Amino acid sequence: MQAPIPVQVTGWVGEFKSFILRGNVVDLAVGIIIGAAFTSIVSSLVKDIFTPIIGLLVGGVDFTNIFVTLKGASQPTLDAAQKAGAVTLNIGVFLNAIIQFVIIAFAIFWVVKVINRFQRKEAPPAPPPAPPPARSEVLLQEIRDALLARPPGQRPL
Repeated sequence: MQAPIPVQVTGWVGEFKSFILRGNVVDLAVGIIIGAAFTSIVSSLVKDIFTPIIGLLVGGVDFTNIFVTLKGASQPTLDAAQKAGAVTLNIGVFLNAIIQFVIIAFAIFWVVKVINRFQRKEAPPAPPPAPPPARSEVLLQEIRDALLARPPGQRPL
């Protein structure tokens, strides 16, 4: 049986390995995966629940069909305009994105607030000890104390 061939690893490979195996990189990857799943939930919440309710409140307007045709034949819906090859300015789609962002930000705010409440409260670090007084300060304090210890008639003015 032959001995294994030694493989020489360059410095950056080891550095990359230690970088990938750090806890915060793994935490970031998990956060991105959960964020992607959370985004699909919020997208559905905005598109399927909030947008129709808000559209109903503002008179039955479907936000996705708020658009301006820049070039091409004008169509009644955004889908029809895009199928006809028209160049459109999709204001309603942008409004949906803004609503979705606000909802995601609000949800993340509350998630972080709840997580912070459940995390263990760590005691604040003890303040560092006061530095010892300088030698000149110690001497001045001794002189002051000695002067104050004299009877009132023998104290200097």
